[in-house]
Amino acid sequence: MTQPVGLGGRPMTPPPGVPAEERLIARFHPHARHLFWSALVLIVVAGATGYFTGNLPAPVAGWAKDWMLWAAAGALVLVFVVAPFFAWLSRRVTITTRRVIVRDGVGSRNSIEMSHARGYTISVRRGPLQRLVGAGTVLLSNGVDAPLRIRDVPNVALVQETLADQVEVGQILAHRDAQAAQNPYTA
Repeated sequence: MTQPVGLGGRPMTPPPGVPAEERLIARFHPHARHLFWSALVLIVVAGATGYFTGNLPAPVAGWAKDWMLWAAAGALVLVFVVAPFFAWLSRRVTITTRRVIVRDGVGSRNSIEMSHARGYTISVRRGPLQRLVGAGTVLLSNGVDAPLRIRDVPNVALVQETLADQVEVGQILAHRDAQAAQNPYTA
């Protein structure tokens, strides 16, 4: 279970009517397989820059050709390595005991939340490359809002199990609190 458990394996929950505190369960970025090409570009650019420094043909005068080579290498690294890394780093998924939060955006931040207490269906899709690296796409749909698609989730089976546990516990707590609110004398 992902909740703290007490005797008999039952989740430790607060008394009825007392809100459960929100705890962090997991925080992760999409699978790092998207950075493979960036790493390959970095290796090739570093190797080519090291090889061609001082070995370029002579149409350009001495030190100027090396500076142009280093400027071109820096521009390539900035566009094909640094920008994709920050785009990957800016997307973050947080799972707490109350909700799922997906945040992304480099310049402006977007945040999408889905509460466990409302309940949702969890479906997992895995392409051939995702199966190879143990990742997958998780689709959360509550039937009312647009489905929340979390792409390239690392260790997708564990995340799916955790989300199912949280939905179950969240609905149990919501039902229990609703019953306690209807009849305050039977607590």
